[in-house]
Amino acid sequence: MAQTSLFLQAVKTCLKNKSLTYADVARHLKLSEASVKRIFSEENISLQRLDQICQLMSMELCDLAKIAEQKQHEIQELTEEQEAEFVKQPKLLFVAYMLLNDMDFESIKTHYNIDEHEGIQLLAHLDRIKFIDLLPGNRVKLLTSRNFRWRKNGAIEKLFNEHIRKEFFQSRFSKSDECMKFGSAMVSRSTILLMHQKIEKLVGEFNELAIQDASLPYEERRGCSIVGAIRPWEFSLFAQYRKK
Repeated sequence: MAQTSLFLQAVKTCLKNKSLTYADVARHLKLSEASVKRIFSEENISLQRLDQICQLMSMELCDLAKIAEQKQHEIQELTEEQEAEFVKQPKLLFVAYMLLNDMDFESIKTHYNIDEHEGIQLLAHLDRIKFIDLLPGNRVKLLTSRNFRWRKNGAIEKLFNEHIRKEFFQSRFSKSDECMKFGSAMVSRSTILLMHQKIEKLVGEFNELAIQDASLPYEERRGCSIVGAIRPWEFSLFAQYRKK
């Protein structure tokens, strides 16, 4: 991971720990909140601005560098064997997903059908496979990066292709909090590759907003998924008219 990315990941962690928001950063830097979000999503920041944010957090730049160094060793993705364990044990995958979404053990027990004994066993399992550090009082430290991703063509992605994708699209996307847009056109390869970057950026912004919302009470958050996709494709009804 590039150094700038590591430093900004460290900044996000420190802001969260100090209950500071992008709005606080914007006021301190005398920028709009949209500009601050763009700095983080595009990972483009000067050393001077980084130092100013450190002042807001009452930290030295060298302290931030130490945290960035620690983040370099965080897990970006699991092994094939670890993902296979998740698929074999749906509750293990569920608890891991909740922890990735900043829920603590007590909140999971309160809102879902997982009792104390079973929950502790699941946490211990996640500790054994080095997904978390299980701390006293059933507190948890995630060992995953904020850029954590499931393996390409791995067990979780296969689960998505076999089950989750079908469930996700079983909707008319007509409710007030649902949205689906479809576009189709004849474009160049360079445009397709540009759209790859834009989709990556959009999903990155979605993840940034999720990080901001992590401090909100459980009741104010809802499970939500976003899908971005593009590929050269021709509707079969039209393809039949193409000359061989």
